[in-house]
Order: sequence, then C-alpha cells, then structure tokens
Amino acid sequence: MATIRKSARSTNDAAERPHPDATRRSQRSRQAIYDAALALVGEVGYPKTTIEGIAARAGVGKQTIYRWWSSKADVLLEAFLDLGERLVAAAGEEAHTIPDTGDVAADLKVVLRATVDELRDPRFEAPYRALAAEGVVNEELGRTFVSRLLEPSLQLHADRLRAAQEAGQVRQDIDPRIALELFVSPLAQRWLQHTGPFSHAYTDTLVDYALHGLAPR
Repeated sequence: MATIRKSARSTNDAAERPHPDATRRSQRSRQAIYDAALALVGEVGYPKTTIEGIAARAGVGKQTIYRWWSSKADVLLEAFLDLGERLVAAAGEEAHTIPDTGDVAADLKVVLRATVDELRDPRFEAPYRALAAEGVVNEELGRTFVSRLLEPSLQLHADRLRAAQEAGQVRQDIDPRIALELFVSPLAQRWLQHTGPFSHAYTDTLVDYALHGLAPR
C-alpha cells in the first residue's frame, strides 16, 4: 500500500507541476531562427545561406523551419520585418511618423538622412539587399516585400506631402504618390546599384530638386 500511495503522490505531483509553455517555446524558436537567418546573410551572403544552415545556427531541426516557411526568402523577410518592429518599438512612437515642423523641405531631409543611416547599418544592409534582389525575380515575394515593408513608409511620405499641400507649400494639383518618387526612387536606385556617393548631402539635394524643380528661378 505504501508503494501505491507513493505512486499516487508522484502522479499528483506531476499533475500539479506547471507544463512548459508551448507558445513561449515556439516564440523562442522563431526568434532564434530570425537571428540565425539575419546573421548568416550578413556573414556569407544570401546565395550561400541555406535552410540547413539557418536550422543549425538556430539549434532547431530544418523540419521546424519548413513547418512555418516554404523558403529561405520567406524566413528572411519575416526576420527582417521582426528586426524592424523591434527597433521601432525601442525607438518609440515617433518612429511611425514623419515630423511636421511646418517646413516640408527640412522634414523630408531629416527623414531621408535617417534612411541613409539605416541603409548603411550592417544589420539592415545585407538582408535588405537580398530581399530587394530576390523580389525582382520572385514576384510573390516582391509583392509581399512592397506591401509589408515599403508601403507603410511610402504612405508616411505621401501623408506628409498632403499636409504640405494643405499648408500651401507645394502645388495643389500634384499627386503625392508620384511626387514622393522624385526623391525616394533615386535614393533606392543609388543604394542598390552603387551609382554614386550615398550620403546626407545627396538626399538633401534630392529634396531640393524635387521641391524646387530644375528650371531657372
């Protein structure tokens, strides 16, 4: 009977012990995979980054990765988005807006200078370049890249230009979505293709040309 009672107590103790939190464990695995993907792309480049390498680096089985993602591009996209979200959270709410000081040129220059700094950051540069390049040949990834990563930023620029319209600082008849491309698109091209110096001075000039045009004044 003593043995039976001891077994019963052991069973009760086991039942009362808290079970591991599967959700927390899953999130830890995801974060490890995100970190591994970003690190490998930075170290060996996108072509040499593999699902097997990510799994080994993260300490998980590759079947775990395939359960959540279908390709290394999908893994990298989510890892990059997660990195951005964590940095935005650390920076606070101001990271979600473009300042409106009443001087649209100054505000756009501040934001584009920050963009230059971000694109020069080693944490961003390698994965961003990899995703941009892969998005050219992988239409589905490209659309996801634009909708989840680029579109929110483009919308902020459009909103700031609409505010400038309301303040009488830019023409009323412009389309803000086209106008923002006058400085955003050249910036992206120069960064992606290394066509010239990538600097604060360059982005300041882009804003001046976009807002004031090329005709003599």
